[in-house]
Amino acid sequence: MKIRFTVCALLLVLTLAGLSSTATAQAKPDAKATFASVLDHQLSGVEGELVPAAEAMPADKYSFAPSQGDFKGVRDFGSQIKHIASVNYMIGAAILGTKPPAEMGEGEDGPAIVKSKDEIVKYLKESFVYLHKAINTINAANILEPIKAPWGTAPTTRLSMAVVAVSHPFDHYGQMVEYLRMNGIIPPASRQ
Repeated sequence: MKIRFTVCALLLVLTLAGLSSTATAQAKPDAKATFASVLDHQLSGVEGELVPAAEAMPADKYSFAPSQGDFKGVRDFGSQIKHIASVNYMIGAAILGTKPPAEMGEGEDGPAIVKSKDEIVKYLKESFVYLHKAINTINAANILEPIKAPWGTAPTTRLSMAVVAVSHPFDHYGQMVEYLRMNGIIPPASRQ
């Protein structure tokens, strides 16, 4: 797991370095790229895919999970989103060195009281606000400083957490896209 995060972190840094001029140009033409600005730009890209996908599924389909084939025990559509939001809060809290500001529920599945589409989408959006706040505290002095990981016992770094923040949601986004398509909905990112 540590090797995977190290390789992912290295690949992300190289990718981000290549994209930093693009990110800076889109943010402020005269601004110099920073770790925070580049990472925040990448997080905005993730958010720009996930939130519209979450909003595209009708409320009555938020409990949809595939039932044919080998899908026993998978998260339903709404649970995918709550999980992403919960992990966003965990990552943000780790970067900031604080406790998550929202109700987390058990494990990484989010609070049981968040049930309706509106509540789940709100929980997701608020988790991104918090994660943006956390990522914008990353700088050259603290990016590789050891911090307490939100899971496990080994220390991690803010860079590693930022890598997870921009990569983890896409594991679930892929599932969300499949769930949307299984319900006859073209994902917003695929619409022309």
